[in-house]
Amino acid sequence: MRVLIIGGGIGGLTTALALHAAGIEAELHESAPEVRPLGVGINLQPHAVRELTELGLGEALAATGIATQEFRYANRFGQTIWAEPRGLSAGYRWPQYSIHRGRLQMLLWEAAQARLGAARLRTGRRLTGFQQDAAGVTAEFADGDRVRADLLIGADGIHSAVRAQLVPNEGLPKWNGALLWRATSLAPPYLTGASMVQAGHRDTKFVCYPIGRAEDGRAVVNWIAEQRFPAGTPWAREDWNRPARKSDFLPIFADWRFPWLDVPALIEAAEAVYEFPMVDRDPLPRWTEGRVTLLGDAAHPMYPIGSNGASQAILDARYLALQLATQPDIPAALVAYEAVRRPATAAVVEANRGDGPDRVMDIVHERAPWGFERLEDVVPRAELEATVMGYKRIAGFDPATLNARESWSVTTAPTLAPRPAA
Repeated sequence: MRVLIIGGGIGGLTTALALHAAGIEAELHESAPEVRPLGVGINLQPHAVRELTELGLGEALAATGIATQEFRYANRFGQTIWAEPRGLSAGYRWPQYSIHRGRLQMLLWEAAQARLGAARLRTGRRLTGFQQDAAGVTAEFADGDRVRADLLIGADGIHSAVRAQLVPNEGLPKWNGALLWRATSLAPPYLTGASMVQAGHRDTKFVCYPIGRAEDGRAVVNWIAEQRFPAGTPWAREDWNRPARKSDFLPIFADWRFPWLDVPALIEAAEAVYEFPMVDRDPLPRWTEGRVTLLGDAAHPMYPIGSNGASQAILDARYLALQLATQPDIPAALVAYEAVRRPATAAVVEANRGDGPDRVMDIVHERAPWGFERLEDVVPRAELEATVMGYKRIAGFDPATLNARESWSVTTAPTLAPRPAA
């Protein structure tokens, strides 16, 4: 079996590594002329860390990211709504990592080069279309080259050329009216030193988490400022690398000074800020046509709520590789892949449209917009817990289910991260 992967992002590279581990020949084509560590921070949930650990990347992840110790929701005054341990501290067998997206991509790229060989990872290769017949699929590239394979996987992001051919006239992604401003800043550590925080509510929100440490002891803090605008507000096509001005949004957060975090100071400390509209696409009724299928953001772009975009792409990659290695033929493998991954990711897309676990902030804001003296007078803990735990079950990373699930490795037993000493 020979597989072509279109797209060298996190999903595409994980697919290449997963196929190689399963003994399947893979070749990856990336449209950018070179792979560079672009972007800002993301979170890898324990279910995604499990898959990368079983691919032999656990030590590299630990050396690159910050093992998240705590997750906390707060209102715009910094009052805690919900706090819980994360990763190993929460009973998972695998950590949760906060990590720079570009560094993760380079980690995967270097691993793929070492395992597949540099000749199987090709850059500057923009797909213009594909043709298929009963025996295989032919990919066509802008330079005039044509490549034949048994299967083509579109892992080429929210503006996927593969999806555009499978779903013509779909149009632009859907904007929900919110703009995100993203950056990293050097700042003193806050709370546990490895805490992920979301503060505010649906219309105005601030998210931050450390993704590294500076030599002077300060934290490299990734942050996202979010503001929702009235319906009908014009928006620009999304681009993770579009520069923004702090003056466009800093006044919104000018008084967000908490006892444990100075939000305006964190924003001011950033050297560069990037703007991105919050967009997704409707779930598709199918991802596959013949010998072509979709994966990651090409299949299920979702709002960046619940820290699930990259993690779900990693799950796609591993499950697809497992099916290709164990089903009797390619059509059966693609049916099995979609049967599990398409409804699972569609549920996450829909949950994120309803604010997912972030709904706990909205509940408190609706009932106590000016803060509270006792949280239990505003909302019962059981209501908050049901919202947070319900999302974990939808997204596939509640501890009991994940810890008990069989490995998706084809030939090796699961490699578990060591549990902390008692």
